[in-house]
Amino acid sequence: MARWGLIVEQNMGYGKGQIWSVEVLGHVDGTRQEALDVLRARAERYEPHHPANPERRELYQEAEGFLLVVKGFWRTFHCRFRVAEQLYDSHPPEPPAAASPEPPPEPPQAARKQRRRTAERKPPRRAPEPEPGPPPVWDADVPQVPSWLGRDDLS
Repeated sequence: MARWGLIVEQNMGYGKGQIWSVEVLGHVDGTRQEALDVLRARAERYEPHHPANPERRELYQEAEGFLLVVKGFWRTFHCRFRVAEQLYDSHPPEPPAAASPEPPPEPPQAARKQRRRTAERKPPRRAPEPEPGPPPVWDADVPQVPSWLGRDDLS
């Protein structure tokens, strides 16, 4: 089964520092048409980097994917969405872990014993309270009671 990359190309950066950037939005395992259907749904709700406050959005279908034209206050920007078959990946994702087999059902006698043990359990004991230790050692230069405490002449 083919693995298709969902790709968006758009302008990144501001002013003269703008560059044309490529990002892989995700992958679809299946047919090219299935990948195009997923890509269309993504393109319809995609929020491009530019413009910050779009006034109008138009989505067009091309032979290779979709073109999103977004009119901003000062100028119009566009994004291209394409599907491309993935041929190689130097860091493929790990396959999902196999589900551990379920333990065999307990025989009826063991289930009854387990229920009895559960019923006989007592509530857990609380941990003993820690014994009070020696009072904290204070720095000799710092008074325990501030000198201004209780003075009537401060108002």
